[in-house]
Amino acid sequence: MGKEITALKIGKSDSYALITGATHGSERITSTVLLMFIEQLCRAFVDNGSIEELNVRQGMRGCGLIVVPCVNPDGCDISLLGAKACGDKSEYISNLCRNNFEKWNANFRGVDLNHNFDADWENLRKMEIELGIVGPAPTRFGGYKPHSEPETQALVNLCRTVPIRHTVALHSQGEVIYWTFGNIKPPRSQKMAEIMATTSGYALDVPISIASGGGFKDWFIKEFNRPGFTVEIGKGENPLPANDAFSLYKKIRELLILTAIM
Repeated sequence: MGKEITALKIGKSDSYALITGATHGSERITSTVLLMFIEQLCRAFVDNGSIEELNVRQGMRGCGLIVVPCVNPDGCDISLLGAKACGDKSEYISNLCRNNFEKWNANFRGVDLNHNFDADWENLRKMEIELGIVGPAPTRFGGYKPHSEPETQALVNLCRTVPIRHTVALHSQGEVIYWTFGNIKPPRSQKMAEIMATTSGYALDVPISIASGGGFKDWFIKEFNRPGFTVEIGKGENPLPANDAFSLYKKIRELLILTAIM
């Protein structure tokens, strides 16, 4: 729909940690959580303050952070606003989601961005077809080829032009952390995953079936052999209540600041 995808860079470094949110429309609360983190982080820089007893200026000296709060602005608008966000495709999208816009995860073209990355995409496509997902849908359709979507291309181009040392993609829900892709376990990744699990209380897990492959962290791990993580915040049914955002943020606040400095 022509919306910009915004990235915020904080600090200067030879390499950057990258945190993304709102890859799926119904998981837009992850964007709110990241905006809360950005605000607190910037205030701490200005005031020489701390987050979770860590002095931000000192902790991030020589560290760089990039945050993309909303990877999928069209999908979030569709989930939040329904037909009003669909332009001249409102009837088409309404039919795809059976008029349940709130559960919409895909982008405007009906492609699930976390199935669109070039990481075992072909096998994932076969699983989608076996489940009857053969074309544009509210969720789990990975497109007709990997990296077909502008949102996917934006993240790929970012990672190929800026040195990214590790990535964390916030999703909801489940309170789990995924940190591997197949048998690939990049250096530092297990130790980082254990630290993230300890600080958040989330469990380490391995995705299975149609939840495996095609995702941003899968591609990042495969492409660069560097740590990549998917963090599923909260529990319940998406979209999680907007009023839960601050409590969700508090639970992963230490995880986020450590992501910035590790």
